[in-house]
Amino acid sequence: MSQSPAIPAGTRIGHVHLKVADLDRALGFYCGVLGFELMQRMGSGAAFISAGGYHHHIGLNTWESKGGSPPPPGTTGLYHTAILFPTRPALADALHRVLTAGIALDGASDHGVSEALYLRDPDQNGVELYWDKPREQWPFGPDGKLAMVTKRLDVEALLRQRQG
Repeated sequence: MSQSPAIPAGTRIGHVHLKVADLDRALGFYCGVLGFELMQRMGSGAAFISAGGYHHHIGLNTWESKGGSPPPPGTTGLYHTAILFPTRPALADALHRVLTAGIALDGASDHGVSEALYLRDPDQNGVELYWDKPREQWPFGPDGKLAMVTKRLDVEALLRQRQG
């Protein structure tokens, strides 16, 4: 098998599009709790939301899933959508909003390269809220290779970083 050319370094994941059972309920979570902005709504079938006025970071639709149930455990599909916050205080603000809304965390980890919070949206889709540590703080092994870890994140210390 021949090696394909490397993907360009500036390549990014542009957006995620989620199938949801109830559009209003999904918007309540993504806009009402997490703070995304509704950019466009297409009736009860779809909505496009963003951070900072981009056309959309997340698409939500009920085209094939209206009133549906989450996929059962043991099946393939999306593990989680990861939402990158620009700073640790911004992640702390998001954590406060999530906890205030009564949404339980599935986990909270320090991966050495990032700090991450794990939870579920109303359709039981996995959601990761995280911020990347500065590259100079990333853990590297003696061989110079990245050595990510999974350690318990001190959620109380993170909450003390809140901006507002």
